[in-house]
Amino acid sequence: MGVSATVTDGVLNSQATVSSAKTTRESGGNTMGKDDFLQLLVAQMKFQDPLEPTSNTEYIAQYATFSEVEQMQNMSQNMDLSRASSLVGQTVEITTTSESGKETTIMGKVDYVKYENGKALLSIDDSLYSLDDVTHVCDRDYLDAMDIAKALIGEMNKLPELDKLTFSDEERLSNIGKVYTAMTSYQKGFLDASDQNTIEKYLAKMQEMVNEREQNADTDNNSDETTDTTEGAEEV
Repeated sequence: MGVSATVTDGVLNSQATVSSAKTTRESGGNTMGKDDFLQLLVAQMKFQDPLEPTSNTEYIAQYATFSEVEQMQNMSQNMDLSRASSLVGQTVEITTTSESGKETTIMGKVDYVKYENGKALLSIDDSLYSLDDVTHVCDRDYLDAMDIAKALIGEMNKLPELDKLTFSDEERLSNIGKVYTAMTSYQKGFLDASDQNTIEKYLAKMQEMVNEREQNADTDNNSDETTDTTEGAEEV
């Protein structure tokens, strides 16, 4: 695309140039690239004031600036490609935002990297995602913590409502309690505060039931001992 501009009294109309550059950014990306810079430089040379032309020194300085911008862009692209390549085989979390503003999060293993239009794209389950959308690189500790949290929630979902607990649920709750107690603070961070509160309520409720059962058992034993003593005394 060419750069259009108007000249008034031999002076380049900068507003037209800026508008053209803005259009280029909106159609091709969020930031000005080297092509935009070159178009602006050509426009400046084409529409300069013939009575006060830009000096060669200024052109050299501008071209040097352009070269620096190009080198920085190439360096940034190489870094992105290197970073993306290092993610191949790893599990990552991706969060994308639709035009309506809805966020969608997926997790999967990076199969390969594709470089397209200056952007590094990650292939996950046959779909391509931008490197910029990576929110987490999941190491083994992260995946283990997530698996434990999911397993606990799954076991909790098998339990009845709190006020309907019975001793038939004791074994399941005992196993849940052992896992929950052994979890580190990092692992518990994968559980919502409400989930943690629910687990603790269920464990406390079952402990109350067990304590009550033991108290009743002690009362029954004492009663039996008293009865045996009384019967023995009557026989004497």
